[in-house]
Amino acid sequence: MIKLYIKYESSFIKDFKTESDSITIGRKSDNTIVLDNPTVSGHHCKIYKVGDSYFIEDLNSTNGTFLNSKRIIKSSIKDKDIITIVKYSLIFSDKEEQKEPKEPTKNIEEIIAKTQDKYISAQNLKAIIEIIENPVNEILEYELKNTTTYIGKQGRANIGAKASNIFSSIPELAAAIVFRNDGYYLNPLREDTVKHNGEKINDKVLLKNEDIIEVGITKFKFILKKS
Repeated sequence: MIKLYIKYESSFIKDFKTESDSITIGRKSDNTIVLDNPTVSGHHCKIYKVGDSYFIEDLNSTNGTFLNSKRIIKSSIKDKDIITIVKYSLIFSDKEEQKEPKEPTKNIEEIIAKTQDKYISAQNLKAIIEIIENPVNEILEYELKNTTTYIGKQGRANIGAKASNIFSSIPELAAAIVFRNDGYYLNPLREDTVKHNGEKINDKVLLKNEDIIEVGITKFKFILKKS
């Protein structure tokens, strides 16, 4: 049996249990558990049983799947382990007699808080883009003061980036960082021109503190500070 105690931030949402040996979790309606939030991938992760053991596997999600505050691709999972998907926390159990934890233990609360700090709300925070490799000029730090900030060709975009060599060029507007109520999003504006934490992206990504952005050969770090 798979049982999950599901929370959104600090609020309990529901209990889930099934006799099935496999479930999927994600934003789309065909998942076993639907988390209707734009920061959750369509098919985010799955939990399944092999022999007498259970496993959790990330399904190439945009914002990642965390187990006990560590990002995982695939891992075994045991009773009272904490799965974190952006602002959602799912406490796992395979015990038939397990009751809903009315007051989660301090350890569980610490794991939830530690992981969700990676997705801290952008409200009342100052967002900084720090250039850590191959700057185009002497300015190495930009505060994101506008709703939309563009990265691209120097002189055209708010933040400039360098091409890899003299035979290549940077798009005038390669990427946009857009502020919304739930955080800052990195939006690639040209295919195959932007990397997020080392991976090429062609769709928007919710930025976390200390994420790395690459445009051309210029590398940036996204930083959130208390204002």
